[in-house]
Amino acid sequence: MTYDLVATLRPLLAAEASAEAYVSGGEPGDLEQAVWLRLLERLETDGPPPDPPGWLREAVRAEARRCRHITRRERPYDGEPADLLGPGPEQHALTAARHRALRRAVRRLPGRCPRLMEALLSPKDLTYREIAGELGISQGSLGPERSRCLGCLRRLLTPEVAACEPRG
Repeated sequence: MTYDLVATLRPLLAAEASAEAYVSGGEPGDLEQAVWLRLLERLETDGPPPDPPGWLREAVRAEARRCRHITRRERPYDGEPADLLGPGPEQHALTAARHRALRRAVRRLPGRCPRLMEALLSPKDLTYREIAGELGISQGSLGPERSRCLGCLRRLLTPEVAACEPRG
């Protein structure tokens, strides 16, 4: 009896849940699951409904109303409570390791690149004019020089940061 009822109501429930879920702001699968639970509860207490399709439509609408009510009252967090505390010690350690790897790679660059990259990475936040004056090069050649140095730096860092891919 119960299997026949479920098999008969399944397509109707899927259609009703799809139609109501969009309006209620929920997921059709969640709505279907809630209605199946209500049907099981009803079968345990009162037995099968006299008009199963009518009962199912009303149950879907009631669950959709409940979902709308909950959605209106819920307020999202501004962030996870753990995120509000700031970065943890693990994040600080990883950031420091990345900075050390970058500084090591910058020191291995050829020509004027180490001085240029150190000036660009400076916490003083130097302008191009200040960097050009400090390095004794024209401001117009700073962009192309920076581009070449970044290309070299990228090639140096690629083996260090490349993800290991599974073989096979």
